[in-house]
Amino acid sequence: MKAVFLAGEGYGRPGPSHGDPMASLQLKRVYQAPEASDGTRILVDRLWPRGVTKEKAGIDLWLKDIAPSDALRKRFHGKPQDWNAFCVAYAEELESGAAGAAAAELRERLSEGPLTLLYAARDEAHNNAVALKAWLERGGT
Repeated sequence: MKAVFLAGEGYGRPGPSHGDPMASLQLKRVYQAPEASDGTRILVDRLWPRGVTKEKAGIDLWLKDIAPSDALRKRFHGKPQDWNAFCVAYAEELESGAAGAAAAELRERLSEGPLTLLYAARDEAHNNAVALKAWLERGGT
């Protein structure tokens, strides 16, 4: 698993969450300003977002391995009509290998407090962070 820790780790992180862990999971475009309520900010894209500095992004952790494979990303890029097929294929990737290990780390961090999954995609309804959040909320199945 390749987790990349960045400067500013712990940015705005409140104490541990004592409620439903999924209630403390949110999504945000990496281009939006960090807020204290974000908790741990985790970039879930394989590629660094264009035009964003590490300092401005306020990213605590970059989990490259949790992003869809290049083949999967290219297969579905710009095809919102294939959203369901993408979600199924991505869920399969999340169940094994490096993505599975990164997903386990993400679940562990979620148990420690609020998380914000960061993504760069313009389409806020059809991107890997949306699919990842739904997968986590279903219990990773």
